[in-house]
Amino acid sequence: MNMLEIVGLAIIASILVLLLKDQQPTIAFLLVIVTVIYLLSIFMSYIKEIILLIQYLGEKAGVNDSYLTVIIKVIGIAYIAEIGATIVRDAGLESIAAKVEILGKILILLLAIPIFKTLIETIINFFSI
Repeated sequence: MNMLEIVGLAIIASILVLLLKDQQPTIAFLLVIVTVIYLLSIFMSYIKEIILLIQYLGEKAGVNDSYLTVIIKVIGIAYIAEIGATIVRDAGLESIAAKVEILGKILILLLAIPIFKTLIETIINFFSI
C-alpha cells in the first residue's frame, strides 16, 4: 500500500467518523479503532524490516544484543503509548490519555535500568582506576 492509498483511507475514515459522530458516537469511535488497527497491520512488515536493520547495524557496530533489544522495546513502547493515548484522547478522555503516556514513560525507565546500571558501574570503574 502506498502513501496515497493510506492517506485516502484515512480521509475516507475521517469523513465517515465525522458523519457518524453526532448520531452514533460509539460506532464512530469503533471505526477510528478499526482504522488504526488496519493501518498498523499494514506497517507491521515495514516495522519488522526496521527492527532487522537496527539489529544489523548494532551487530556491525559491536553493540550488545541485550542493549539492542532494550532499544527496540523502548521504541515500541513509545509508539504504542502515543497511539493509545491519541485514540483515548480522540474519545475525549484526556485524563486517561495522560495516564497512558505517563505509564509508557515509566515502562521505558524500567527497561532502561540495566543500561543505567551498567553505565554507572562503568563510570565508577573508570574513575577508580
